[in-house]
Amino acid sequence: MMTDPIADMLTRIRNANKAKFDKVDIPSSKLKAGIAKILKDEGYIKNYKVLKDNKQGILQVFLKYGVKGEQVIDTLTRVSKPSRRVYVDRDNIPLVRNGLGLAILSTSKGLITDKEARKQGVGGEVLCTLW
Repeated sequence: MMTDPIADMLTRIRNANKAKFDKVDIPSSKLKAGIAKILKDEGYIKNYKVLKDNKQGILQVFLKYGVKGEQVIDTLTRVSKPSRRVYVDRDNIPLVRNGLGLAILSTSKGLITDKEARKQGVGGEVLCTLW
């Protein structure tokens, strides 16, 4: 049994990114697919695909690199953990790298970025930050 599947997903992406892999396979869930969708929409990964199997499914994340092979994702950090949840209200949403980075929040409106949360005026649980 895994205690923190989101941290496992982020670690798999971080390790595959450092090893310059084209793709990484992760056990799938709706929350992980939502995080992958945000990463794709914001331009941090090329694409993602959910493959069906006889268990929970596999989330394939296709990583993205720069023209000279440099990593697009420099730092990927888990903020809220099962042992210590981090909740913010709409006035205290973190600004990652003065707006150059990204924070992913789980809100009552679903999974959204920090910019979208500020625009909608909602707070929630800060899942992770990246730049």
